[in-house]
Amino acid sequence: MAAQILPEIQSISKQIISTRRKIHQNPELAFNELETSTLIAKRLKSLNIKFEAAIGKTGIVATIDGSNNNKTIALRADMDALPIQETSKIPYKSKNDGIMHACGHDGHVAILLGVAEVLSQYKKDDLKGSIKLIFQPAEEGHHGAKYMIKDGALKGVNEIYGLHLWNYQNCGTIGVKSGPIMAAADIFTIKIYGKGGHGATPQGTKDSIIIASHLIQALQTIVSRNTNPLESTVVSVGQINGGYNFNIIADQVTLKGTTRSYTIENRKLIKKRMKEIIVGLEKSFKSKIELIYDDGYPPTINNENCTQKLLASAKKIVGNKAGDPYLSMGGEDFSYYLEKVPGCYFFVGSSPQGKKALSVPHHCSHFDIDEKALLIGASVYIQLIKDLLT
Repeated sequence: MAAQILPEIQSISKQIISTRRKIHQNPELAFNELETSTLIAKRLKSLNIKFEAAIGKTGIVATIDGSNNNKTIALRADMDALPIQETSKIPYKSKNDGIMHACGHDGHVAILLGVAEVLSQYKKDDLKGSIKLIFQPAEEGHHGAKYMIKDGALKGVNEIYGLHLWNYQNCGTIGVKSGPIMAAADIFTIKIYGKGGHGATPQGTKDSIIIASHLIQALQTIVSRNTNPLESTVVSVGQINGGYNFNIIADQVTLKGTTRSYTIENRKLIKKRMKEIIVGLEKSFKSKIELIYDDGYPPTINNENCTQKLLASAKKIVGNKAGDPYLSMGGEDFSYYLEKVPGCYFFVGSSPQGKKALSVPHHCSHFDIDEKALLIGASVYIQLIKDLLT
């Protein structure tokens, strides 16, 4: 079954695509989405949709009231771009040096604005509930969802849904499952304090590089020997800094890395084992090791009931091409919403036309999408609202 774009979305398809390209040309980093917020506000005003601006610093929350306010469904789009220099040759290439939409958030905003236009044409009596449209800043590592929640974005919300354009799946597919769908994403810094000296006389030193080598190896045993092999976890050291010259034993080394886990239990376990390993190595090498652990986004865990609702609506658009997603160990701050209210986060396949899934990954300098995915995502949202509130 080919994707069935809803007629009301098809009628505004050019506008949705044009909006995405305009935002793509004018990307903005976390909490600086001023032009994007202005574009959203102008469009909502033109549709006579009431909204509040400056929510979560630069976010916007719009509300469409139905005849029954006892149920409120929220739909969310993130707005921020990434600090990447775009290298693609597309005509709507970023105009802002060092900044580009390399993850699809431009498309998320365009989708939700298209949904807003369609819903603005509904009569109040047509909707058995209200809809909140959440345009959120700062998803890319800056906890924007937390700021939105703090400013009341979830007030009165019963269920929340979010989507992500997903180049790891072919266009025309929807990926969704209940339970964990994206990982907890934490950051760590480890500082090793040894005792330096001459490389030719190591006996009077405490070699920080040797300690770092032992530590890196030991950290890998957390995944291989402490967690269930069927429960995906990651401990990655991405940066090592230390040393002065070829004949000098380093007195200090700094390691930086990330941990990923799908369950809260494994998230806690990784942190606990890191501390225990460090204590052991401190005793073994008689040196000081400092762990700075930054709790990032929690795991994104979909509610079973909401997932089944989303899946049923998605199947009306893409048929049997709605199912298990291509999972990633990436993190997503939609998880903060799901800690507060039940909801579902899902993926809209968007691999560029004529290219295999995975060939144009997210966060790369030539990122682009198959823009038909915008229409599929918007159709799923509208179908969901029809199924839940009409």
